[in-house]
Amino acid sequence: MKNKLSILATGATGFLGGRLVESLSKSGNYNIIATGRNTHKGKPLEQFANVTFKAADLSNATDVQKLCKDIDVVVHSAALSSLWGKRQDFYDANVLATQNIVDACRAQGVKRLVHISTPSIYPQHLGQHLYNVEETFIPKTFISIYGETKYESEKVVQKVFKQGLETIILRPRAIYGRGDYTIMPRVLKAYHAGRLKIIGDGKNMNDMAHVQNVVDAIILSIHAEDKALGEAYNITDGQPVELWTVVARVLKELGLPWKAKKVPYAVVDKVAWAMEKWAKLTKSDKEPLLTRASVSVASHSTTLSIQKAKRLLNYHPKHTLNDGLKEFVTWWKEQEQTV
Repeated sequence: MKNKLSILATGATGFLGGRLVESLSKSGNYNIIATGRNTHKGKPLEQFANVTFKAADLSNATDVQKLCKDIDVVVHSAALSSLWGKRQDFYDANVLATQNIVDACRAQGVKRLVHISTPSIYPQHLGQHLYNVEETFIPKTFISIYGETKYESEKVVQKVFKQGLETIILRPRAIYGRGDYTIMPRVLKAYHAGRLKIIGDGKNMNDMAHVQNVVDAIILSIHAEDKALGEAYNITDGQPVELWTVVARVLKELGLPWKAKKVPYAVVDKVAWAMEKWAKLTKSDKEPLLTRASVSVASHSTTLSIQKAKRLLNYHPKHTLNDGLKEFVTWWKEQEQTV
């Protein structure tokens, strides 16, 4: 009889996946197979106890079948997360890969699948505020191909639950902390390029999720009781924050002076529209400096209810915004010193 659960963590070379592998290893309760495409990023994960890295392409069904052999629980966090790109790329990374995962789970006798989705499925209109959104709110349209294909992947997971696989879907919102190469780095890139301006009135409230809170939610999902299965859960810190106040705070703690200037949402939306139009006309694969979806998200409120996660997963976020910003700032300064 095995004493430790065998966990397959996809997307292990990414921000959330890497932190998950680290935490699972430190607990000493798991044998972990970490997977991603990038061997250069993946091999260092083997410094952690009970971790083996296996490079794989999740759009290759044969690769996925091999990964899932002798696995108890799959945590599937791999995805193409972007607001720009080709539909086929999003489909392959988000829908096809998830289908391959669920097929392999069933074929290889995996007991449970924890699928990482996104609240990016919720907005159905550009320029839309969303408040205290519950998991049952599913729009008729999506503002990005990313959101659309992530919801399609959720439907794949929901279908396999009805066929007998234990599943849980998590929708973490705006993950931040040590290892974040997406949210805060985008802000800093815009700052250093002289392009960082407040879009709208700067009062928009947003939920965020400390990466360790998300990891805690995943671990709770790995061990959740039957009543929690087959459900989707919003995951946040449970404390909405004024987004631009957070941005100003990070800049201050990094010693970067910023005279915040405000630009009307309608103006920036038109600029983003023009940039998208040009990118399409020139058939550029490169994401425009601004997209209409990113402008909308940065200037409008999005808050989520986590009552369902509290009730069924016993999820109670322990890590605060202060914790996450401090660890990000410390880590970022270390990265700059090594460059």
